[in-house]
Amino acid sequence: VQLQASGGGLAQAGDSLRLSCVASGRPRTRYMMGWFRQAPGKEREFVAAISWSGGSTVYEDSVKGRFTISRDNAKNTVYLQMNSLKPEDTAVYYCAASRTAILSSVRLINSYQYWGQGTLVTVSS
Repeated sequence: VQLQASGGGLAQAGDSLRLSCVASGRPRTRYMMGWFRQAPGKEREFVAAISWSGGSTVYEDSVKGRFTISRDNAKNTVYLQMNSLKPEDTAVYYCAASRTAILSSVRLINSYQYWGQGTLVTVSS
């Protein structure tokens, strides 16, 4: 499966952005989907994940209450709605798909087999 992320850009603190990730190739497979981010000079970190049905979501503590992950399987698309953005949210955001992840493992980079190219989000204060 190929993943194409988009929606990044420049924002001011307090603004909102919505990232999208479109899957192509073999989208019928029931993938767990996740968003990760990597800030300059830092390691890639987990942001959020959503199950195939959309009924289960997991968030990193610093984005809880501000970010919302959702998916539209009919459009093979996963979204990350980011509200109340902070300068520390500045990073390249990556979407990822997993055939094997379960809720207890969604935070692990190695749980995901497929990665998008990343989209840059820059938040100024």
